[in-house]
Amino acid sequence: MNNILKFTPSATKEIRRVVSEKSPNTFFRISVKGGGCSGFKYDFSFDNKVTKEDEIFDKTIIDKNSLKIIEGSIVDFKRELIGNSFVINNPKAS
Repeated sequence: MNNILKFTPSATKEIRRVVSEKSPNTFFRISVKGGGCSGFKYDFSFDNKVTKEDEIFDKTIIDKNSLKIIEGSIVDFKRELIGNSFVINNPKAS
């Protein structure tokens, strides 16, 4: 599974940190939403329900439809002056 989606060490560390502050059995969820003419939007949230449509990557869950869109991507966490954020570097994005 790890060839489908890669997480940088900083993303993995931050996901584990933010999930540890939530209730037990909480996961970090990544999903892709339709964004209209501007393309897809990545949504980051927390979830404690894993369905049969989800794939689990350590402390992260992603539904299979979203995973098809971000397959081959790298999930990163950036610390910048303007703020901290998760970033998905998707080679399929135009």
